Amino acid sequence: MEGDSGMTVRVGIIGDRGRMGAMLRRRLEEAGHDTGGADLPLDAEALSRACKNAEVVFLCVPAAVLEETAHKAAPHMPESCALADITSVKMLPVRAMERAWSGPVVGTHPLFGPKTVSERYAVTVTPGRGWKEGEALPEQDAGAVRLVEELFASLGWSSFRCSPETHDRAMASIQGLNYITSLAYFAMLSRKPELLPFLTPSFERRKEAARTMLTSDSAMFAGIFAANPMSQEAVREFRSYLNVAAGGDIEVLAELAKGWFPE
Repeated sequence: MEGDSGMTVRVGIIGDRGRMGAMLRRRLEEAGHDTGGADLPLDAEALSRACKNAEVVFLCVPAAVLEETAHKAAPHMPESCALADITSVKMLPVRAMERAWSGPVVGTHPLFGPKTVSERYAVTVTPGRGWKEGEALPEQDAGAVRLVEELFASLGWSSFRCSPETHDRAMASIQGLNYITSLAYFAMLSRKPELLPFLTPSFERRKEAARTMLTSDSAMFAGIFAANPMSQEAVREFRSYLNVAAGGDIEVLAELAKGWFPE
């Protein structure tokens, strides 16, 4: 059976019972691709079934256990198979996959969650082997990168390439700072119960917007923050803007912030 794009790819999903892994496997099957899956316990039999005849194997596991999982999966993968991941950080996972697998390696990061409903589903694709923007793809990974991009296109997802370093620097600001500044803000306010009578509708909206991130998803976001080598650099940069506020130059910040809200 072929997907809407006319291509059929055999894909292994390691971590296919997790939220993102389950979503990815379901979407691939809906598009007509052939999938195999494995989840805990990752024994040899389960991995062999998941990786059998695979053209690409996706590691849908947390960054903290990605290298261990890659080493477990590698002996069961066909020689020409590509190894990919979907973690929210890329520098350390791409290097870990390169250590575990001598074949093609492709980092990816879907910029949406398993329940996201959107008109735009974008995925970053981060080639390894020290690749930088503007360079030719590493010969070892070029075919695999294009295969993964075509696979995402068959799901109706757009993709764009960037280096692991560019990705992690961007996500440290977009994802990491969003988490850590909200965490620090609400942690500070939690020690001020005398503020409760003063809560406003705008505060309540911010609290509700942060609820899932700071409760059920907090461990996940904390892990992402810790695994991103660019996190502390982003925190230091943000602190410099707080210093501007502490110095009273609010108008400077207000003018800069307006750039997000063009008229």
